[in-house]
Amino acid sequence: MPHDGSAGAGLSQPGTAAAGVADTDSPPGPKTPVSVRALTFAGAALAVLYVPDAGSGDLRSVDTAGCAPAEYGLPERLALSGGSPAARAFRASHPVWLTPATLASCPEGGPAPPRARTSLGALPLGAEGRRLGCLVVVGAGGNGFEAEQQRFLECYANAVADVLETGAGGGPPAAPLSSALRRMRVGSFVLVPETGVIDADEMLRELVGIEPDDFDGRADSLLAHALPEDLHALMSVLEPSPRTFGPRNLDFRVRCPTGGMRWLSLRCRVAAGADDRPEQVLGVVTATPVLPRGADDVSRIQWLTAALDEATTVRDVSHVVVTLREPLNADRVALAELQHERLQVTLLDPPQPAAWPQAWRLQWRSEWPDAPLSALPTLQMALRDGHMDLWPTGTAFEPGLDGIGPGGLAVLPLPAKGRVAGVCLIGWDRPHRFVPEERSLLTATASLSGQALTRAHAYDAEQELATMLQRSLLPRRLPELPGGIAVARYLPARRGLQVGGDWYDVIALSEDRVALVIGDVQGHSAAAATIMGQMRTAVRAYAVEGHPPDVVVSHANRLLVGMETDLFATCCYAELDMDEGDVLFVRAGHVAPLLRHPDGSTEEVEVEGGLPLGISMEADFPMTAVALAPGMMLALITDGLIEAADLSLDEGMRRARAILATADPSDPGRVADDLLGDFGRREDDVALLLLRYDGMKIRPIRSGWVVWRLPDAVMHARRFTARTLRRWKVEEATDPVLLVVSELVTNALVHTQGPVRLELVLRGDRVRVCVSDSSPRAPAKPVIVDWESTGGRGLLLVEAMSESFGTVPVAGGKQVCSEIAVPRREPASVGADPGAEDGGRS
Repeated sequence: MPHDGSAGAGLSQPGTAAAGVADTDSPPGPKTPVSVRALTFAGAALAVLYVPDAGSGDLRSVDTAGCAPAEYGLPERLALSGGSPAARAFRASHPVWLTPATLASCPEGGPAPPRARTSLGALPLGAEGRRLGCLVVVGAGGNGFEAEQQRFLECYANAVADVLETGAGGGPPAAPLSSALRRMRVGSFVLVPETGVIDADEMLRELVGIEPDDFDGRADSLLAHALPEDLHALMSVLEPSPRTFGPRNLDFRVRCPTGGMRWLSLRCRVAAGADDRPEQVLGVVTATPVLPRGADDVSRIQWLTAALDEATTVRDVSHVVVTLREPLNADRVALAELQHERLQVTLLDPPQPAAWPQAWRLQWRSEWPDAPLSALPTLQMALRDGHMDLWPTGTAFEPGLDGIGPGGLAVLPLPAKGRVAGVCLIGWDRPHRFVPEERSLLTATASLSGQALTRAHAYDAEQELATMLQRSLLPRRLPELPGGIAVARYLPARRGLQVGGDWYDVIALSEDRVALVIGDVQGHSAAAATIMGQMRTAVRAYAVEGHPPDVVVSHANRLLVGMETDLFATCCYAELDMDEGDVLFVRAGHVAPLLRHPDGSTEEVEVEGGLPLGISMEADFPMTAVALAPGMMLALITDGLIEAADLSLDEGMRRARAILATADPSDPGRVADDLLGDFGRREDDVALLLLRYDGMKIRPIRSGWVVWRLPDAVMHARRFTARTLRRWKVEEATDPVLLVVSELVTNALVHTQGPVRLELVLRGDRVRVCVSDSSPRAPAKPVIVDWESTGGRGLLLVEAMSESFGTVPVAGGKQVCSEIAVPRREPASVGADPGAEDGGRS
């Protein structure tokens, strides 16, 4: 998705300097990135993100957004122990707002050289009690940041903190300031009133509900989605008169494609032309989470209704409810769920421990504390009666509530579906008088919050179940591979049930052969996940049996057809010889794999394709051979990574190749994360499987022999073995190897029918003896061996002589293998002869 709509509107990228718009009193131009437009309307000319530097103990700058960062000269590093506004805000976990007068007396951390009419704000960034950094904003207004601008910037800081929390552990993510604005869903536009042509970025079109292909660049196309009751006010803003220059604010509603209603907030300015006529209307549009709350109770309830309607999780509901603290001038808000006669606190505002009573600081250290209801009789009485309790100044409470509201405490039970879902506590430090209008607001808030909390709890339970189901169907961990590193990622869709049909698997077939599988079952449902689990299990079972790739996929296809389900699946199966680097691909309706060469170039592997699985019982699945060289990286992906409603398959593939080309192959995990990118918006689930092929450090030496069914077959097998060991200069292992060869070859000739093959492999200081036959049954070791037994001691003897011994299934039979250690650890100097030896060697 183009960041900030730049691809569709010819805008420069966020974080770059944009000349001519450094003054926040002048409107941003049409070529200004949406990040600059949004910050400008919030009164900020520049935003700088500082994060702690673990090595030095300083705050270091990692990202900027706005206009001409060099013009303001903010320091690259700030001492945490210093007196800069950023360091003070970081230590106190509280915003610092400085007007031009107070900024002039600030000793450090401000613009250099000092500038007149410059204000500054420092907002701490934290999540779950952890300090993540500080956001510094610089404004060019003479009176500092207005209250509405401060609220917007605080929401922006929360969004930046969420972005940093998402990338925790791997350092700051790429362009966190721009990503935060996209998470806040801030759109922008530039309108020419004379022609009605509007330059609307991608986020604005999404907020209004217009598909990219349906937008013709006309303002009428946007107005068609507004509710008729709001059209008059919108027309007064978008068709300004010569007397309406300056900023304009408007809240309006649009009809969503699903039929629902969405509240949006518009803030714009009218720029005059040379003839003092309106030349351009420039503005930003924000979604409900950053909608300014009005002063009257009706607008607050409207906002709360819209915000709770979009809240999906318990955490989302909690963040909406605690916004009551600001319009009510309260000092504390706590929200708790009622679970099995215990109160489970979901969110505290403010989150700093120092803002809460000593008992809470000592006992409720985590973000999800809980307490028995019997220990809080005040709350127990309110929850039993189901009525709101408003306690005046000076009320004596039990120790668990003492100090939450010394000036007044509101206890709001949250009713929903005939029961109480939780409780909300609102406390004041200064004496507070509950007026009738406020009582009505609190009653409506409790009812709306209880219903939203019940819905969110059901949603969380559903998503937890879906997540457990998805994780149980995917591999817990990938096997360690000789000669390569494999990493995988899976992300569920963000729409509907977060469980889907994408899957991946890495199957170790033998010491030097591995199968890589990726697939996608149609749909995002429990049925799709069930089919996915069955298909993954079937593919693994067929692969472990030793079938070649085309047979594995063909068997899986027949299985899915036989299930008589309406769903189909796509799949890409790759079998890799880790010794030689040879790959056999089979593709069943799946997107082509990608290959990165050591020089950074990339390509789509041309794999001959077949029908998706589950379509036809007689479908053919041809194999395609590809050779890998050490340093190459193979990427198997699903269409959710490269295709979306606003992203074509070809364009998505080009983007994936570009990211793969510029990624650092030394860290495959980071490459996978780079390919996933900003996964805040996903219409489809995504599976990704990467393999970096390094090649085997020790190349094995092989030699084989076809055992003819002759009376002296074992003798010829022993002679072939002795010659091979002499050529490899490992004569020290001759006696035990000959013994194992004699026993295994004799066992195969006596107890099986069909061809028998002997294969010797030398890898490092071990000789591997493998005897293949056409019987699928593993050799049976005797249960009891006594003096009168006529046989059965051979396998016990082989097992005793071997470092490892076992049987693996192969196509058309089995392979019995034994490994014998070579006493001398000198590398072999003579390679295997690719030609056949006399006497039937192949």
